[in-house]
Order: sequence, then C-alpha cells, then structure tokens
Amino acid sequence: MDDLESEVELIDDIPKAQWKKKPKLSLGMRVNETPKETGFHQSTRLCLEQIREAMLHHRWQEAAEYMACYPQILEATTFVSARRDKEVIWRIGTEILHHHPNSKLQDYNIIYERMKHAGFGHYLMISLEHAFHLMVNGYIEEAKRQLSIAESWRYGKETAVQHQKSSLIQAYRSLLDYIIWCDKKYKLRHTEYVEPGQSKDMNNYCRQASVNLKEILKIPGVWDPFIISYVEMLVYYDNHEEALTVLTNYAYDATFPPNPNAYVYLYKFLKEHDPSARNLMKVLKKLRVLVPSHELMLEYSSLLLQTEKTSNVQKALRVVLEMLDFACWRSNLDVWKLLKAIIQTLQLQDDWEDVVLRNMRERKDWWPMLHFTSMHSIKDSENPKLLKIKSSLAKILCPDLPLQYTTETDATL
Repeated sequence: MDDLESEVELIDDIPKAQWKKKPKLSLGMRVNETPKETGFHQSTRLCLEQIREAMLHHRWQEAAEYMACYPQILEATTFVSARRDKEVIWRIGTEILHHHPNSKLQDYNIIYERMKHAGFGHYLMISLEHAFHLMVNGYIEEAKRQLSIAESWRYGKETAVQHQKSSLIQAYRSLLDYIIWCDKKYKLRHTEYVEPGQSKDMNNYCRQASVNLKEILKIPGVWDPFIISYVEMLVYYDNHEEALTVLTNYAYDATFPPNPNAYVYLYKFLKEHDPSARNLMKVLKKLRVLVPSHELMLEYSSLLLQTEKTSNVQKALRVVLEMLDFACWRSNLDVWKLLKAIIQTLQLQDDWEDVVLRNMRERKDWWPMLHFTSMHSIKDSENPKLLKIKSSLAKILCPDLPLQYTTETDATL
C-alpha cells in the first residue's frame, strides 16, 4: 500500500494551471477537473478517487466494484495517456486482488494476461510479476512456462533496457529450473532405487539453470539468490574450483556494488572447503569495512587473537570495541567474554594500558552512558556472568570516570 499514492497520482500529470478546485471528498482529497473535461472523463476521475478512498480504508469489495467500471477510461484515452492509464489499471487491479478475501488464482491470471497484451511496453515486468505470484502459490511449472514465453517476446527495436529485462527474465526462469532441480534432488535422495533416467533428468535441469545463472552474474548488480543457487549446484557436482571463482568474483569485482552478503557467502564457503585462517581473515577484513557490527566480526576477532601477534591482538581489540559501539551487542555475553580475553592477552605487554586508553579516547564521552549506568547494572543482574565480566572491565575501559555500574562484590580481571 505504500506505493499506491504515487501510482494513483499518475492520473494527475496534467499541468497544475489547467486544474480547477472542487469541493473535497471525505478523505480530504482535492477533486480536480480541467476546463475542457467531459462528463465521461469526470466520471472516470471520480471513480478513481472512490477506488483510492476504498483502498486506503481497506474496503476491498467496494474497491473491486469500482474497479470493474474504471477500465472504461481506455475507450477515450489518447496515445499519450494510454500507457499511464493501463499501468494504473494493472497496479491497482493486482493490489486489490492481493487483499480481496475472495480473490482466486483465475482472477490473477485474467488481469495479468489482459495487461500483458494491452500494448504499453510492460510485458516483461508483468510476466515476471505473474510468475512470482504463481511461484508463491506453488505453481512452479506454470511459472516457468510463463517466463519461457516471455523469453521469446520481442517488441520493436531492442533497447538496452529491454535487453536487461530479458536477461532478468532468463535468470528467473533459470532460478525456477534450480527449484525443480532441488525438488528432484530431494526425491532422489529419499528413493531406494534410482533409475538412470531420473539422474539424467535432474542433470538436465542443472545445465539449463547454470547457463543463464552464469550469464546474469556477468552483469554488475546484487544477485544473491542467483549466486547461492548456482554455487549450490556447482558444489553438488564437486566443482569447487569454479564455485570459489564465482564467489570471489562476486565479492571482489569492483564493477559490482558493495554487498556484505558477497563476503559472507565467500567466507562460509572457505570455512567449509579451505579453512585457512589467513584467507578467512582477508575476507572478514573486507566485511568489517562494510558492516562493523556484523555477527561474523566475533569470529574475526577470535581469529586475530589466535595468531598471538601483537598487532593482531590490538586489531582484535578495535574490532570488538566497534561491535560494542552498536546497541545490538550491548548485552551479548560472548562479545564481552571475548573482550575480556583480548585485554587479558594485552596485559602481557608493558604498554597495554596505553593501548586500551588510545582506543577508548574517542569513546569516553558516550560509552559509559551506553554500557555502564546503574540502569544497565540492574538489567545485567539478570545475567550474573555478564554483570561480573562488565564490572571487571568498567574501570579498565573508563578509569578516569565515575561509573554507576557496580556489583555487590567488585570483580577484578
């Protein structure tokens, strides 16, 4: 419903100077008409206002009844307004169906098919939306059929935008091949006797899916569902080298937009197939730049601490402190335990106090209010282990400030 206002406003594109003010409707919306507005146009405009009012108040049956009349506007639209009016009918019609309690799949199919062939250049996007609806309702084969038809659709001279949409259609059709492949893989895994034809059929779906999934990944963008699907198939057939190449390119290709998930996928793959601490830390270092509060920063700090190198231990301290800069980690016992372990390791160095104070210098004005107030101590008392660890760290992290965070027995590190 968030986009309904902007979608319905398509009808208000006539220059403002041509509009006259009319009495307000019950929703407080201005009713506008042009000096040359005919009775027919006035009726369709008022019909659209009633549809909008019914939708905003979730009166879906009433909206559907008005919507049955509104398409008459197409009988009197000009070439310029035809595209706009048809898109309004598509957007609002499907929105009403999504919310109407008595809507059926057949109703969706009717409106999608009518809008596809309405001739206003949205054939591919309507086909994709139609396929999504079929997928959600479990009609995978029918969704694939719709996208297969859309793949062969052509309209005039192909533009760059149309080519991108066609590629997207192909990619989603391949994603459906992947879903069918998953279904067949599951059935084979739970079948005592596997016929040769069954494995061949499953392999065919894998090949069909791989062709377009591989192609879509050449286009800069965020392709998370396609990536994990393609990699899963590569791993299933033991093509680990290709899977690593795909994930590495997806994460490090500078033409792609920054995407934390790309590094998460690569990290999880390396952890399972090539758990070299050096490679894992390299990936997590990149992830930290994008999302310093990510849950994997806990593993990054642990890996840095395990190296026992002085520089890495200090880096581990910075990573954990950055995590605790975010309120979502404020009461996490694992993060505070790791911070305690890092400081205990740092205390083996002569200058450990300087290292801690240097990292806390920019935090001293606001960290106590984030972690070490009397309110926090009351809340943390529900978890005695957390209370004890935080109490032992309070004076170390903020030695020059009076703190209200206390325990009955003052714990020390």
